[in-house]
Amino acid sequence: MSNQRPDGVTPSQTVGPYFKYGLTPNGEYEWNDAFTNNLLTPDVSGDRIRVEGKVFDGDGAVVVDCMLEIWQADGQGRFSDPQDKRALPNSSFKGFGRCGTDKTGGYAFDTIKPGSVPDPDGNPQAPHILLAVFARGMLLHLYTRIYFDDEAGNAGDPVLAQVPADRRATLIATRQTGNAYTFDVHLQGDRETVFFDV
Repeated sequence: MSNQRPDGVTPSQTVGPYFKYGLTPNGEYEWNDAFTNNLLTPDVSGDRIRVEGKVFDGDGAVVVDCMLEIWQADGQGRFSDPQDKRALPNSSFKGFGRCGTDKTGGYAFDTIKPGSVPDPDGNPQAPHILLAVFARGMLLHLYTRIYFDDEAGNAGDPVLAQVPADRRATLIATRQTGNAYTFDVHLQGDRETVFFDV
């Protein structure tokens, strides 16, 4: 047997699928749930909401082994980050959550509606949630934003304004009854969600 390495290119590694153990356990295993889809903490203030939906592939089939991560500001538009000098260091609200899709391709996050945050030039952005999508067959994870259909600030949002008008709806969560919003993610196809280069 030869100890020489074969010539050629090493195959690419995709960002999924994931083993459920260690990903989003939610009490299913003996585990410290460091990341969860419930961002609500006892000291958080603001409107409590649920963002839920499904993830679809390019053929319109649901993706049952996808992972979603969100990062958002609190109800007053402050990020739990040392770079945000407006943040409350004693708050337990971290604004970060993780969720795997279920056997129907569904996901849900319980959180608060974020406040408006300034862009790098100081201009106000409409309330939004940052979303990262990890799935099998993808070489890199995808980034997008979740805006809310009942926010007047969407019309003046500097990021949303850069998206072609006929594609903006792919970034808008629709208010349902109560405090729930629906936001489906389409990885490819005619209804593909707008993703951003970061």
